[in-house]
Amino acid sequence: MKCRFSLSYRDLEEMASIRGAVIDHATLQRWLIRFVPLIDQEVRKRKKPVGSSWRMDETYIKINGKWVYLYRAVDSVGNTIEFLLRKYRDAIVAKAFFRKAFRNNFIPDKVTIDKSGSNTCTLNSFNNGLTEEQKIEIRQNKYLNNIIEQDHRFIKKRTKPMLGFKSFRSAKITITGIENIRIIQKGQIIGSNDKTSTFENFAMLMAS
Repeated sequence: MKCRFSLSYRDLEEMASIRGAVIDHATLQRWLIRFVPLIDQEVRKRKKPVGSSWRMDETYIKINGKWVYLYRAVDSVGNTIEFLLRKYRDAIVAKAFFRKAFRNNFIPDKVTIDKSGSNTCTLNSFNNGLTEEQKIEIRQNKYLNNIIEQDHRFIKKRTKPMLGFKSFRSAKITITGIENIRIIQKGQIIGSNDKTSTFENFAMLMAS
């Protein structure tokens, strides 16, 4: 059975205790703050190209008792394209998300979204600067967006058992780490091997 390598704080504490080490949540959080940005850099350098048909949607994460918005996009086969955590949900944030996604990937042929007016307006604004051949086809189809709604579940599965996020910064970094592991699990890293565990592919990425 492959190792899923999506550990909670409790899992890490148990592993450490087996080796005679006592590590509290604050220490683990400091490790996350220190190392996840470095892991994210390596994941982005080695991420395989994604497809040209995107599915984009937002989901919710609670920080300090308040809901914030996690913007995410996957391609037609479920490969992670981009993610962005923000306090608000509006056209400004939608534009920031798509700019980040285009910068780190490319301008897609098609984007499937929900009925959100801000997402539609944002994509229309990008289309205004493109030729007819370059324009993005905007689709609003709930059935086609099922693939990203299903993919949200992995993030929620990891965040739900946690003790809760106390700050936006810690939430952003922790979710980045979860998304990075999800990308590795999906086999999106150049040089990864489908026959080896997620942990082994992670170790390969970090050693390269």
